[in-house]
Amino acid sequence: MKTKFKADIGIFSGSGMYEFAADKIESIKLNTPYGSPSDLIDICTIGGKKVAFLPRHGRKHSIPPHKINYRANLWAMKELGVSRIISPCACGSLQKIIKPGDFVVTDQFIDRTKGREDTFSEGPEVMHISSAEPYCPELRKLAVEAIESEGGVAHEQGTIVVINGPRFSSKAESEWFMKMGWDTVNMTQYPEVVLAQELGICIVNIAMITDYDAGLAGDVPEVNTKEVIKMFQNSVGLLQKILLNLVKNIPDKRKGCRCLQKVDEAYFC
Repeated sequence: MKTKFKADIGIFSGSGMYEFAADKIESIKLNTPYGSPSDLIDICTIGGKKVAFLPRHGRKHSIPPHKINYRANLWAMKELGVSRIISPCACGSLQKIIKPGDFVVTDQFIDRTKGREDTFSEGPEVMHISSAEPYCPELRKLAVEAIESEGGVAHEQGTIVVINGPRFSSKAESEWFMKMGWDTVNMTQYPEVVLAQELGICIVNIAMITDYDAGLAGDVPEVNTKEVIKMFQNSVGLLQKILLNLVKNIPDKRKGCRCLQKVDEAYFC
């Protein structure tokens, strides 16, 4: 479905962030070949750039992570002309050095989900997108700079393990993730990141740490939703500032990444 509205940058927000502190132009409803996105999309302006903002769980947090229509969300952004996506989310820490309140600019993922629609490639044209470096290196560098310039603690890289949800990990699962050397745990980064890659959209994840996951140490309290949301709300003001800073500093033209080139290389000829 074509739309008259256009945006340069997209933002998918996670648990606890359902509005964006920017000048809103319009809230639009889009339909896609894959169904409806999670909610209305706000078209905002920041520093002369048009930004499309969409809470991936819906504004009433009515969509659990395994039921999000990731393909519709990404397709809607593509229809709006978005070439870069910022994808903040709440995460649990798997390593003691990564503390609640810190931010991790993710560079790798581990997929532990199941049954999710995770590709646009359904034939007859077949593409095999490279996921060797799934997150845009140009955006990652800018994200680290934005976090630090706003006084946040930035971990410049990290591996996120994506579980299916909506349940949290058992202690045994969490301890396994920790011993494997993975850094954070979340429920929504997959397939969001690979779908963006298939569409040639640069994507960056800013993981905001809300808790230590259950297997990190014997004396950490077990994860619960109320504490995650409480921690997210304590830090959401800083996250908003980081996102505004990042949007303003994203250049109009891409440089230093292969995100668009990978699409041409992915098709089976």
